[in-house]
Amino acid sequence: MSSSIHFPPCTVVLAYSGGLDTSCILVWLKEEGYDVITYLANIGQVEDFDAAKKKAESLGAKKVFIEDLRAEFVEEFIWPSVQASAIYEDRYLLGTSVARPCIARRQIQIARQEGAQYVSHGATGKGNDQIRFELTCYALYPEVQIIAPWRIPEFYNRFVGRKDLMEYAEKHGIPVPVTPKAPWSMDANLMHISYESGILENPKSHAPADLYLMTKNPEDAPNSPDVLEIEFKKGVPIKVTHVKEGKSKDTPLDIFSYLNEMGGRHGVGRIDIVENRFIGMKSRGIYETPGGTILYHAHLDIETFTMDREVRRIKQGLGVKFAEMLYNGFWYSPECEFVRHCIDKSQESVEGKVQLSVFKGQVYILGRESPKSLYNEELVSMDVQGDYDPCDASGFIKINAVRFVRLSLPGQLPASPGI
Repeated sequence: MSSSIHFPPCTVVLAYSGGLDTSCILVWLKEEGYDVITYLANIGQVEDFDAAKKKAESLGAKKVFIEDLRAEFVEEFIWPSVQASAIYEDRYLLGTSVARPCIARRQIQIARQEGAQYVSHGATGKGNDQIRFELTCYALYPEVQIIAPWRIPEFYNRFVGRKDLMEYAEKHGIPVPVTPKAPWSMDANLMHISYESGILENPKSHAPADLYLMTKNPEDAPNSPDVLEIEFKKGVPIKVTHVKEGKSKDTPLDIFSYLNEMGGRHGVGRIDIVENRFIGMKSRGIYETPGGTILYHAHLDIETFTMDREVRRIKQGLGVKFAEMLYNGFWYSPECEFVRHCIDKSQESVEGKVQLSVFKGQVYILGRESPKSLYNEELVSMDVQGDYDPCDASGFIKINAVRFVRLSLPGQLPASPGI
């Protein structure tokens, strides 16, 4: 992108955080001749939104949009992830990944509403977020043009490090942080907080004790558990009740916020992993996902209780595929839409209540009940014969024993084992 002024000025909608990077990007875009509309999404992070709005206005933003997306974030993005039991590389519950299509969707809606030809973001050129934001933008607004400053040589050669950004801010009257910056980067939303970069880039180094903001250290958590009952319908929670206190929540946002509170109190949902980024490098990330971790375990339990075995095998594969697509930024791809539809169909009978306790960093399932249970207590009982003929097991054992022997002795055909 050249530094020439655009006549008439083109309008760009900037995904704005109020921090140093995006504040500098705002002023830099204005220097480049753009009219800048800033957009800040409230997806549950702790933020002074009024201060951010005043800051953007003082830096010359043409308009400022502060959008409360918390309810739709839970209902339209987190809930489908819960239904899918979405987990990336066996451990990561995708808190950042699932937020990006929600944020970018509203950015595109604003761009269309305001007649903006451009959108911009502050994602780095080494991370996954640039892909997640931009694929969403192109899916929903194919004609849009994207300005990614951290991929533009004129920008990243000018701002090599934080010192350059601070000097630019001072020169242009951009308020700079008065407190020391933490030696790591952080991304927070209703689903989780992620920590990476800085001192955490050494995969051997331990996370400092003061890093975690969403969860208590399990060692310092209460010495007695909290017992919760979560009710599901079609694979999503519709009510959570504290069994001892009788307190309950029944709207999506309230349910998830309460589970965050309970999980955070007991230090639930901390992980420290090295993951494979879509762009082709490994990165170390530390995550805390209290409410999401509770729901992952509770949903898994009620699903296995109510879902046909063969359907669930297929659904498990779809869940893995969905998690990969979500991580890679493919939420609005036709294949991801198809997989979400299939997973949603699989959840029609996932209904019932799960009781669990949260205690010292762990989630313990205590019991479950469902009007659509496929569990037959009489059939499985060791004390009641019921309609099951034990001889039925003989054929099952014989068939599999022959198969096992053949697999272990290639080229030989042993006699069928006797019963």
